[in-house]
Amino acid sequence: MGENVRSEIFRDGLLDGRVVVLSGAGTGLGREAALEMVRLGAKVIGCGRRQEPLEETATLAEGKRGSFSFSTLDIRDEEAVDSFIERVVADHDRIDVLVNNAGGQFLSPAEMISPKGFRTVLELNVTGTWLMTHAAATRAFIPQESGAIINVTLSPHNGMPGMVHSGAARAAVENMTRTLSIEWSRFNIRTCSIAAGQFATDTFVNKYPKEIVESVHQTIPMGRVGESEEMGWLIAYLSSAAGAFHSGSVITLDGARDNWFGPWPPAAITGEGGSVPAEARKK
Repeated sequence: MGENVRSEIFRDGLLDGRVVVLSGAGTGLGREAALEMVRLGAKVIGCGRRQEPLEETATLAEGKRGSFSFSTLDIRDEEAVDSFIERVVADHDRIDVLVNNAGGQFLSPAEMISPKGFRTVLELNVTGTWLMTHAAATRAFIPQESGAIINVTLSPHNGMPGMVHSGAARAAVENMTRTLSIEWSRFNIRTCSIAAGQFATDTFVNKYPKEIVESVHQTIPMGRVGESEEMGWLIAYLSSAAGAFHSGSVITLDGARDNWFGPWPPAAITGEGGSVPAEARKK
C-alpha cells in the first residue's frame, strides 16, 4: 500500500497542529501510526525504551507535513513518565492525543510462566499504560478540558493460548478504557481501545515461530494478516475530529478473527479450503 492510498483516505492537513504523544513509536504499529499522523500534519512526540529505533522513525518522518521528536522512556518508571509528560506540555502548551501503544509479551505455555514473567507483562501493559494515562490527564487533558486516549490492546478476546499474561493485561486495559470514558467525560476526555489482531510487523514476521507466521492467515476469515498502515489509519481517524464521538468503545481490527476461526464455509463443509479467495490468502 503506497502514498496514493493514504492520500485517498485522508485529506491533507487533517491533523494539522495536533500534539500527539505516542509510546512504542520506534517499531511496528507504533512507527506506522507515528508516520501516518506526521504525514497528516500532527506534531508527534514518540517514546520508547531504545534510542536507535526512535532515530530511525525520526529519519523516516523527515520532510513530512508535521514533525516527529522523541525521548527514550520506560513507561513503568513513574518519575520518568511524569517528567516526560511535563516536558511535552512545557514545549507544546498542550497534548491533544495520547496513544498507549507500548506493550510486550512473550509466547509461553501458561504453566511455564514464572511469577516474575507474569508481573513483568502486567507492569508493562497495565501499569505503564496507567502511568502514561494518569500523567497526561492530570497535566494536560483535565486542565485544558479536552483530550483523547487511544489504547492498543489485542484480539482475539475469546482466549489466546500461550498468552495468558498478555490476555489478562489487555482485558484490564480495556476495562480501564470503559471506566475512564465515564469518569472523565466531565472533562471532555474520550477514551478508546483498538484490539489488534495479527499484523505483518517486523516482530511478528521475524521473531515468532515460523510455523505460526506461515499459517496464521488460515485462522482469519479475511484470509490475510493486517498491514501496519491499516492500524495507522484507524489511529489517525480516532485522533481527528471524525472520531469525536467515539468513547468507551473497543474497536476490534483483526479481519473478523474475533468472531470466527478460519474461513467460511470451513473445509469440512466444502471439502476444499473454505471460501476465501486464493488472492486474499496470499496477501
